Amino acid sequence: MPRIPETELERLKTEISVHSLVEGAGIELKKAGKDWLGRCPFHADDTASLVVSPGKNLWHCFGCQIGGGPIDWVMRKEGVSFRDAVERLKAGPLPSAASTEAPTRVRLPAPVNLDASEQELLDQVIDYYHQTLLSSPEAMAYLERRGIADRELIEQHRLGYANRTLGVRLPIAQLKAGAEVRGRLQKIGILRESGHEHFNGSLVVPVFDAQGQVSEVYGRKLLDKLRAGTAKHLYLPGAHRGVWNERGLMGQGEVILTEALIDAMTFWCAGHRNVTAAYGVEGLTEDHLAAFQRSGVRRVLIAYDRDEAGDRGAAKAAERLM
Repeated sequence: MPRIPETELERLKTEISVHSLVEGAGIELKKAGKDWLGRCPFHADDTASLVVSPGKNLWHCFGCQIGGGPIDWVMRKEGVSFRDAVERLKAGPLPSAASTEAPTRVRLPAPVNLDASEQELLDQVIDYYHQTLLSSPEAMAYLERRGIADRELIEQHRLGYANRTLGVRLPIAQLKAGAEVRGRLQKIGILRESGHEHFNGSLVVPVFDAQGQVSEVYGRKLLDKLRAGTAKHLYLPGAHRGVWNERGLMGQGEVILTEALIDAMTFWCAGHRNVTAAYGVEGLTEDHLAAFQRSGVRRVLIAYDRDEAGDRGAAKAAERLM
């Protein structure tokens, strides 16, 4: 995952009022010199062990021996990760460190309809990831490096970016609505059983069917240096469904078939719109064959990687196509 810029962290640490966050959590604070004292919510506290120091914008509990700034408070109070705490604070509006007014609890609305069907949820998640990509400098920089930063490609094929904010925007799992929508998102493969986003940290490429609904999703990690065992390439669970850019094949007598979706997008950006991709060297499906027949394709130019695996896969694909 891309690192959160230090400038953004410093802004949150200095501009978000710890005093207001604590009072906003329903904790009564009483003045004690330059500081404020209250009962710590993290243990049975009868002695007002919690100290809030507005001048330093810090909090500390002498009973728990824990403390920190605004981010640490949200992590501890809400039981969320560091990144989730940052996203919640960024969601704003929150009071400034100069203010001692209690904040209104703010949560951005969910990016999906909580009572939507599984297909509607999948389509809405893809729309959310698309908007996330458009506002993500790191994702756009990745597209530039890969030579696929074409705005028409991004918009027409709804490219997206999963940056772990979807889960932050959903109701918490302890609520009935949160548990239900998260359960449906797990069923379709957007969330894993752990609750984490399946495509986290990935460029997201949807595949649409003839009705314009999402039938498959491909994810490619933006970073190449990953923990051992972490897959760079991801799909929804189950068999591959659909054909990328099938609409672009209609009426074309000749089609370019690549090994991977990013390869196909480079052809697309170079002006070759009659292009699609298999799902890897062994990934030519019955859906591809049916789409070629529907589109009137008579000739397929196989453009797999020029290596041993690519040559072997191209030979197999050619035999099936013949």
